[in-house]
Amino acid sequence: MPPSRRLPLTPWMRRLREPFLQALKQGLGPGALAAAVAVGLALGTFPLVGTTTLLSAGVAAALGLNQAVVQVANYLAYPLQLALLVPFIRLGERVLGLPPAPLALGALLDGLRSDFLHTLGTFGTSLGHACVAWALVVPAAAGLLALLLKPVFGRLAQAGRGRM
Repeated sequence: MPPSRRLPLTPWMRRLREPFLQALKQGLGPGALAAAVAVGLALGTFPLVGTTTLLSAGVAAALGLNQAVVQVANYLAYPLQLALLVPFIRLGERVLGLPPAPLALGALLDGLRSDFLHTLGTFGTSLGHACVAWALVVPAAAGLLALLLKPVFGRLAQAGRGRM
C-alpha cells in the first residue's frame, strides 16, 4: 500500500509496534518473531491466572524463542485471559459432558490473586475444565496466528529498514 493510502497509527499503536520493530532491528526474523508473539499470546490466555509468566519463560526457553517478545505478548494477553476464563470453563464442561457449575467470577478472580492454593481447592474442577478447553483450542489457534503474523512482521521489517 502506498504511504499516502496507509491508515495513520495512533500513539498506542505506535507504542505497541515499537518492541516488535526493535526485535526485528536486532536481528530476529519475521518468522521467529511471529512464533514468539503467537506463543506468548497463547500462553497468556492459560486459564490459571498468575501462572503465565513462569509458564511462558519455561516454554520460551524450551523452544528457543525470544524471551522478551514472549513475555511482552504474554502481558498483552492478560485482558484476553480474563475474558476467556468463563468461556473456557463452559467449553470444558461441554466437551467433558458435564453440567455447568455455578460460578462467581468475581470470587474466582479475587481468590486467584489473593490465595491461589485455596482458590484451586474451591474452583479447581472448573479451572481444570478450562485447562482442557484451552488445550483443545489454543495450540491450533497459536499456529494459525503465527502463520498470519509472519507476513505482517515481514512488512514491518521492510518498513523498519526503510527508516534506518
